[in-house]
Amino acid sequence: MQPFHHFNRLFPLWAILLGTLGYLFPATFTPMAPGIAWLLALVMFAMGLTLSAADFARVVRTPRPILLGLALQFTVMPLAALAVSRFLGLSAELTTGMVLVGSAAGGTASNVIAWLAGGRVALSVSMTLASTLASVVLTPFITWMLLKNTVEINTLGMLASIAKIVVAPVLVGVAVHHFTAKTIKRLEPMLASIAVALIALIIAIVVALNAGRLASIGALVLLAVVLHNGMGLLGGYWLARALRFDEPTCRTIAIEVGMQNSGLAVALAQQFFTATAALPGALFSVWHNVSGSLLASWWRKRR
Repeated sequence: MQPFHHFNRLFPLWAILLGTLGYLFPATFTPMAPGIAWLLALVMFAMGLTLSAADFARVVRTPRPILLGLALQFTVMPLAALAVSRFLGLSAELTTGMVLVGSAAGGTASNVIAWLAGGRVALSVSMTLASTLASVVLTPFITWMLLKNTVEINTLGMLASIAKIVVAPVLVGVAVHHFTAKTIKRLEPMLASIAVALIALIIAIVVALNAGRLASIGALVLLAVVLHNGMGLLGGYWLARALRFDEPTCRTIAIEVGMQNSGLAVALAQQFFTATAALPGALFSVWHNVSGSLLASWWRKRR
């Protein structure tokens, strides 16, 4: 399984590579656009395969850091997204995409980054799980609250879509894990590699859909994404420190808050808005893995 571990650690490279291919050869990837939701559902199913009933029980046993992470996840990130969008003067479409990213659950890659950073992996898994389940209601509600005066939001449609794309595949994966736990444990690195490949493919599709507009808006959107991600990482870490959590817990909360399930934001933008609204999610998918990896490497040296 060692090759899979190496492959997974190079996720930022694969994301950049597939994004570049999407930009250079858009005609190859644009026909795959209707499959974005299915690709994300497969990613969430792979995540579910790695979860057990013990992970759900852990959420109940250690509620305080998880509740703090949830509170920051669904306040700091959506508000930061809106603030950055207005500060940079982004269009309504791009602002929608930014808010979708900010309102999404924690990203699945955060568990790996937390491990690399010397954080608490079990806590990271629990926080990702809790925010994923909470996102069914909170993502469409927060998006509606922040954008109701600028764009039309199909709140119930988004809720149903998240349930189908995220929650149902995760729960099916958990059920399969229950009966095949030993086999799944051996295959976890491979499952992570499949998730990495699928997310990279989603990035390529979204970049391909926006290939004609990237030259004019790409740099501005990337700046917005970098600022947004940085505010999440810093806000998560220092607010956890202010509440006197230990260093590994602070790192874990920072990573969980700053790293989003941007694939979900892409799928929702593609389904309910426009391809342009999906662009912030695609760029966030690349950047938060780059920034997370760099931060984890720096933290690892400061044990």
